[in-house]
Amino acid sequence: MKKTTLTILTGLALFTSACGAVQATQTPTQNPPAAEDTSGISVTGTGEVLGTPDVATVSFGVSVVADTVADATNRAAERAQALIDSLTGAGVAREDITTTGFSIFPEYDWRNDGRVLLGYRVSNTVQAKIRNVFESGEVIDAAVAAAGDDVTVNGISFELEDSSELTEAAREAAWEDALAKATQLAELAGRRLGPAVSITETVTGSPVPIFTDTAALAEEAFATPIEPGRTTVTITLDVKFAFGD
Repeated sequence: MKKTTLTILTGLALFTSACGAVQATQTPTQNPPAAEDTSGISVTGTGEVLGTPDVATVSFGVSVVADTVADATNRAAERAQALIDSLTGAGVAREDITTTGFSIFPEYDWRNDGRVLLGYRVSNTVQAKIRNVFESGEVIDAAVAAAGDDVTVNGISFELEDSSELTEAAREAAWEDALAKATQLAELAGRRLGPAVSITETVTGSPVPIFTDTAALAEEAFATPIEPGRTTVTITLDVKFAFGD
């Protein structure tokens, strides 16, 4: 009996040892992940170019109060049409005139004992793009005269119709700035500058808004002076250069 028991135990021990050997040989070997190569030089280059705006965008409107909605609507429509006719007569293309707002609401005089209905206000606003910026003053004066005391001028802004040339010039200036910085840093570090491996571009502009006092326009007899000023196109490049061999 003892001999038989020893034989079985010995067999089990050999089987277990063999299984362990099989499992050990089947376990894959995993190499540690390679560390990310972060060597190189990261710099920011900035290019800024000035240009003269050639387009003015003006927000016009009419605002009318009458005893009834019908009267206010009719009067506002008449004034708005006179305003639009003035703009087209001054050379503004109809496709450059866009209605941007229309509203009707009751207007009250609030008193201690409650509110008193004053009438109904109808407002109609349009946006006009004047492509000859130096004629914008004359166009505004003509529109104000056509719409009369119900006119509103909500603001004016300037832009470049085509800023592609300024953008390209600003981009070149930004690249030269980034390259000069990276070259100097590489020399200071005693390394050679390699190629750019990543570039991120940010483009910004500086529109020139001017807000106009409608009451002042109505009182002054001389032409409204409009100065477009200068607009700026700024490009920022975030560039990473590798080290050379």
